[in-house]
Amino acid sequence: EVQLVESGGGLVQAGGSLRLSCAASGISFVDVTVGWFRQVPGKEREGVAYVSSSDGWTYYGDSVKGRFTISSDNAKKAVYLQMNSLKPEDTAVYYCAVGLPPEYWGQGTQVTVSS
Repeated sequence: EVQLVESGGGLVQAGGSLRLSCAASGISFVDVTVGWFRQVPGKEREGVAYVSSSDGWTYYGDSVKGRFTISSDNAKKAVYLQMNSLKPEDTAVYYCAVGLPPEYWGQGTQVTVSS
């Protein structure tokens, strides 16, 4: 059974930082693309950042470029999202997903940025 477990969410003031973690089990981390997505109630889920476990390729959405950094640790089957200079509009539930398009999803972790 594939499991993705996110952690690291919480409440932070605008301008602050958070680091999200996604721990995977039941799946090979060889040559996969892992992404972080976020969703606000009433809006579509938005792709935030992606990383390829094979060559380190990364992609960032325009809204987070220059502020967020995605990285992976293949040995630990983990993916991280370092979020700096957070803004209130970054408030959302953040999900990690494996596959492009995503095949497996985590349960999400809430990030709230206060102004």
